[in-house]
Amino acid sequence: MVDSAHFQTKIRLQKNKKMADDIAKICTLSPNVHEAFCKSERELFVPHGFSMHAYRLDALPLAANQWISSPLTVAKMTEALTCKGADSVLEIGCGSGYQALILSKLIRRVFTIERIERLLKEARERFKSLGISTIHTRFDDGQNGWREFAPYDRILFSASIAQVPQKIFEQLKVGGILVAPIEKEEKQIITRFIKTEAGIIKEELDDCLFVPVKNGREF
Repeated sequence: MVDSAHFQTKIRLQKNKKMADDIAKICTLSPNVHEAFCKSERELFVPHGFSMHAYRLDALPLAANQWISSPLTVAKMTEALTCKGADSVLEIGCGSGYQALILSKLIRRVFTIERIERLLKEARERFKSLGISTIHTRFDDGQNGWREFAPYDRILFSASIAQVPQKIFEQLKVGGILVAPIEKEEKQIITRFIKTEAGIIKEELDDCLFVPVKNGREF
């Protein structure tokens, strides 16, 4: 007799593989990022009732007027982060937890912050159900960062912001990379920042669409 749970997992992973291949037709995916997408079950991170749409390259609504980014956008952000060689990453804006899941396949220690308590609780339950112990979560305003475990090799904003706060750059290692959707002239641009001894190097990469960073916490 075929184990039903095992069979469902196998089907989901096959759908992940097709989705990763669809992404690779649009933008370049490095082998390790392609594999991370294949191993991360996106269907488990979308709201109930949207599972049939989980593998489309579209954003999907979450609670509290938030969204889970399209797989294509997640791929572009992940590639921009250049995860190879990194040991720790801070994500600002956990949301459903899907981006953190992808990062956990690429970087040993993932620290993710969410300001909406309900979303963070649901993400924690998903991580627990998958037996993931390398993703560390915090309920807070992400603009504060997480100084306890700084400095980080990588920092990723999963929400748009007009300007990266200086205290976030302070939590990035010299030689580290920060990627954020920066608001500019009524649009958002995936922007990569590299911290050097001499200062910050900035590079604009691609247009994107994220919900904006907001102040404070929402219980």
